[in-house]
Amino acid sequence: MLYRNSRPIWNTSKMHHLERCRQLINGTVVRLAVRRLEPVLALAHRTVTSESSHRDALWRELQRVPRGTQPAPTRRQLRQLQADQRALLRMLCDAGSIPAYVFARHLHTACGNRAPQGAQPSGPNQKPPDREGSDPNRKKDEDEDDKEKMMSVVTKTLIWMITIYLLVGFLSMVLPSRNRPESATRYVSWHEFVHHMLAVGEVKEVVVHPDMEMVTIILHDGAIVKGRRVQSNIFHMAVADVNKFEEKLRSVEQRLGVTDGVSVQFERSGDVSGRILFTLFATGVIIALLSRIRGGRGPISMDSFTQMGRAKFTLVDPVESGGRGVWFRDVAGLQEAKQEVMEFVDYLKSPGRYQRLGAKVPKGALLLGPPGCGKTLLAKAVATEAQVPFLSMNGSEFIEMIGGLGAARVRDLFKEAKKRSPCIIYVDEIDAIGRQREGGGGGGVGGGMNSGESEQTLNQLLVEMDGMASKEGVLMLASTNRADILDKALLRPGRFDRHILIDLPNLAERKEIFEKHLSGIALEHPPATYSSRLATLTPGFSGADIANVCNEAALHAARTSQRVVRTSNLEYAVERLVGGTEKRSHALSPTERRVIAFHESGHALVGWMLPNSDVLLKVTIVPRTSLALGFAQYTPKEQKLYTREQLFDKMCMALGGRAAENLTFNRITTGAQNDLEKVTKMAYAQIKYFGMNSTVGPIAFAEDSDNSPYAEKPYSQGLGNLIDFEARKMITEAYERTEQILRDNADKLNRLAEALLEQETLNYDQVVELIGPPQYDDARRKIEPVEFEDSLKRLAQNGTEEK
Repeated sequence: MLYRNSRPIWNTSKMHHLERCRQLINGTVVRLAVRRLEPVLALAHRTVTSESSHRDALWRELQRVPRGTQPAPTRRQLRQLQADQRALLRMLCDAGSIPAYVFARHLHTACGNRAPQGAQPSGPNQKPPDREGSDPNRKKDEDEDDKEKMMSVVTKTLIWMITIYLLVGFLSMVLPSRNRPESATRYVSWHEFVHHMLAVGEVKEVVVHPDMEMVTIILHDGAIVKGRRVQSNIFHMAVADVNKFEEKLRSVEQRLGVTDGVSVQFERSGDVSGRILFTLFATGVIIALLSRIRGGRGPISMDSFTQMGRAKFTLVDPVESGGRGVWFRDVAGLQEAKQEVMEFVDYLKSPGRYQRLGAKVPKGALLLGPPGCGKTLLAKAVATEAQVPFLSMNGSEFIEMIGGLGAARVRDLFKEAKKRSPCIIYVDEIDAIGRQREGGGGGGVGGGMNSGESEQTLNQLLVEMDGMASKEGVLMLASTNRADILDKALLRPGRFDRHILIDLPNLAERKEIFEKHLSGIALEHPPATYSSRLATLTPGFSGADIANVCNEAALHAARTSQRVVRTSNLEYAVERLVGGTEKRSHALSPTERRVIAFHESGHALVGWMLPNSDVLLKVTIVPRTSLALGFAQYTPKEQKLYTREQLFDKMCMALGGRAAENLTFNRITTGAQNDLEKVTKMAYAQIKYFGMNSTVGPIAFAEDSDNSPYAEKPYSQGLGNLIDFEARKMITEAYERTEQILRDNADKLNRLAEALLEQETLNYDQVVELIGPPQYDDARRKIEPVEFEDSLKRLAQNGTEEK
């Protein structure tokens, strides 16, 4: 304890307040001005006058506070400091100590017995001054503390009330209501409703949603529509004018002779949803305000809201990057695409040559193609080659829940681009905001807030691209892999004048891409040694897939403690991406293993005997992580057109596994499910899309986007039955031909299966040794031997390859 005149004035339990003050001084209050610290230092110094050691130690520590003006503290720090000062003052008064004066900003607090500074009580029996009613400032401080406590209680109560209100609102939305129908399975038109539901007496009730411009149709249980029993008795229908719907319905009932009118109910569920959304938004704003106030950051300013409308683009300046950007030489392949965009680069470098001739450079270019083919990479190369700023933004970053933000961000993006002109604006995945607009302006069925926001953003983008003059030096690039859903107004000349297709790389381009990516890893031989082989093994791979192959090969070499990447590592990476990793620990029964061996041997043997089959690369019965218990790998030829004979041979190859199971074991398994799906699709494609069936004729129908039985077909039911019959007939003919090939070569089938059971994997050369060369052999079909399995076996035997 601390004593003064043999009387305790400060017990140990209350020392934490002084310690708190000391910590504030050393930590938080360091940022206060010295004029605010002087009263606090004096108070702490006068408090411990009776114990010199404590006084000197505390004073030395307080003297470490730097002198001079520092940045002002936060409001929270000031409030905490004032509270600690008041607590210190009250305890000094309770202990009967000397007068103290504490000044904190405009706070003036005094306590004591009004004695002059430095006066001491005369003796140990001196009584402290009256504690009640003698200090008005002390009462004022206590009132302020009570107000702070009350504010804390009110804040906590408000937060709990808001939480309970949100919970009740959420449960009211989630839990089903007795009067709410189940989710609709599909939408119907007015014609279907009148002629297939109302006219036959299947309508039980109609619920009108005025705010959603939608009608829910509830049918009787077991209703029959278009000759079929419906799975769900609830349908939706969009209406243009809900106010006149009932009048229109009654007139139709009168015309159809329906005596008992259908019950019509009006339900304004949208109003409840709107109130809930407004409540959620208001509650979020209140909570944010309370959090900022309690955190000492002050209320939310208007700058916080204006920042929401700013475009969140990524700026790449080739000049500031010092030539570290992406150049055309870094983009392998894409020769035609690079020639297309070189015109943009030339314009940005020397626009005067075009303006002098009166030529108008295209305002924008749309890069089309599958994912991973280098669209974004090519756009960055254009900016680097032209040495202009590159403003990149994703299409999804424009859209927000709050309406109008998307359009504001589009305006801000073009505003920033004009400040930095000449420059390039690049929007990745533009289909997020450029989706084709629906009729109705975003309202009604299929509309809603999100749809309306997307249309506003698209409209603003169209306006900005119309007002973007070429003389401003702002060019627009965008990329998408869904060009079919883009709005036609976005694709017209004057906006995106150039449509540049970036397709999957061909054999020569894959070779070039492999050499580019292989140059960045440590190889046993030069990249040209592997590029041709790898390009042959990876038909249909994109540039991103090829980069992944090279990275997987390097990872595999590191896992096996190799110093360089070898052929076995590269072929392991290709096989991993094609079929997944091997699951040699996956236990199969001997019976299942034998069935799989004959199944895969059937695929390989049928393809070996057909003239239009692909070159067999390897066949294996090792399970894969892609849920395949085995597979036969081929190297497809680079071709765009297929004849009917080629497609028929592919169907026979796919049916080889099932036919081999049936001939060998006199039973079939579920292993041919994927094969049957492929065969069925090929059969229907030849009949419906390619016009290759003589009975149905040279006609083509669009691919079905809706598999519902109620979806409208572009052909009659009779023609549909004929298509089904011809597809089954084609599949049956392919299966019979496959079985005949396997019967004629049963001994070869047995040799292949037994070799697979023994070795698990067979490559091209091993198959030739077992059953001879292909029946329709051709020098162009022969590919170089596969070393992959031999390399892996050496790895397993030696533990690791030599380093």
